Amino acid sequence: MELKMADKIMETATELQKELKNTPQFEELKQAYGNMKADTKSFDLFKDFQEVQLNLQKKQMAGMEPSDDELKQAHDLASQLEKVPAITELMNKEQAVNQLLGQINQVVTEPISDLYRN
Repeated sequence: MELKMADKIMETATELQKELKNTPQFEELKQAYGNMKADTKSFDLFKDFQEVQLNLQKKQMAGMEPSDDELKQAHDLASQLEKVPAITELMNKEQAVNQLLGQINQVVTEPISDLYRN
């Protein structure tokens, strides 16, 4: 039975996912995450920041404005994160993965860009 075009694209995306896991960028991110996670204080701070960030995003998606206290808490946590070498290393490695994903996105969406250019 012939695969539908959408199924073929999803199959290709699954292969791309597997390939991404084998890139140096992802391997370095995984290593940096493991290093950060091994330091309990760093990991707890990281989890706290993720929770605050998620709550802010939920509020914004619901059309609500975050309170001044919530914004201050997020800002204070972000300032603390920047002072922790394991977390800054993780953020740098995440940025490298995001750059790779951006390049992949440009390739994948090129037909759409070309369509609108012509």
